[in-house]
Amino acid sequence: MVIGAGQAGLSASYFLRHYGVEHVVLDGAPGPGGAWQHRWPSLRLGKVHGIHDLPDMPLGKPDASRPASEVVSEYFEAFELRNSVPVKRPVRVMAVRENGDGRLLVVTDKGEWVARAVVNATGTWERPFWPHYPGQASFAGRQLHTFDYNGPEEMTGKRVVVVGGGASATQALAEISLVGASTTWVTRQPPIWREGPFKEQDGRAAVALVDERVRAGLPPVSVVGVTGLGVTPDVAEARARGVMERLPMFDRVVPDGVTWDDGRHVRADVILWATGFRAALDHLRPLHLRAPGGGILMDGTRVVLDPRVHLVGYGPSASTVGATRAGRAAAREVRDLLAKRAVSAA
Repeated sequence: MVIGAGQAGLSASYFLRHYGVEHVVLDGAPGPGGAWQHRWPSLRLGKVHGIHDLPDMPLGKPDASRPASEVVSEYFEAFELRNSVPVKRPVRVMAVRENGDGRLLVVTDKGEWVARAVVNATGTWERPFWPHYPGQASFAGRQLHTFDYNGPEEMTGKRVVVVGGGASATQALAEISLVGASTTWVTRQPPIWREGPFKEQDGRAAVALVDERVRAGLPPVSVVGVTGLGVTPDVAEARARGVMERLPMFDRVVPDGVTWDDGRHVRADVILWATGFRAALDHLRPLHLRAPGGGILMDGTRVVLDPRVHLVGYGPSASTVGATRAGRAAAREVRDLLAKRAVSAA
């Protein structure tokens, strides 16, 4: 059983089929594309960090001016069709629990499945992270997360505070600054810019740093968060205009904006929380996989507390950098687990 049909889930399915493991892919989304299908229309392909290829099917060089949501959704759909991926959608998984016979019971809004192993590839999109600051409920303007962001047009003529130090923040900030009355960028830490191309060894180094945390049972940090901020042409242009001058995090939200304890005050009509996402794993709660450190103790893609469960698109594979490799690793481990069980049952 594979849960989720983003890049990690599709990769896992591809390799499970390669290894001769019968499986089904349950996807809660209405169509192909994983989280990419939900990205705002103004996020063009040329503005994203990069999209790594699915197994044996290169993306090629599509028109960089097209919306990333369209390009990636079409790419994923073509991959599903070419490889006859056994996907069922929309199927929302509500819980995974013990079945009582050594197998796992997968409870969904469309019925129940019994699985010998589960490769979970639900990613993070459905769990936007909203930090809490004093006075947040008093704000008289609009607050939204990048989960709800539809593009800069809705910010025309507005004074906008963008909160967050990731790529989504800089991408939104660059385009909002062209139509908004004013923009203010606030982050917890000073940004670290990555000049030049993002090389394969850079991605591997970033994945390794996140992998160290999950092997210790700690909550993962973002892979993108340790790669640094890429300087796309739009971001470079915005930096030249002075848009990317950040302020430290404010101390309080007030009805007409945000304030700092040193007396600084910025008026705002909109606060855009580009504060990232957390792993969407609530459906696995009945299995009690959490370690004392708050994360899930991992060995590669395998959950140490339950070798029947593999997490891809989690921790070091929570970006396109490591998703395909994680899918292959999980499929191989599931094949080996099932083979061992077959031998012991003989």
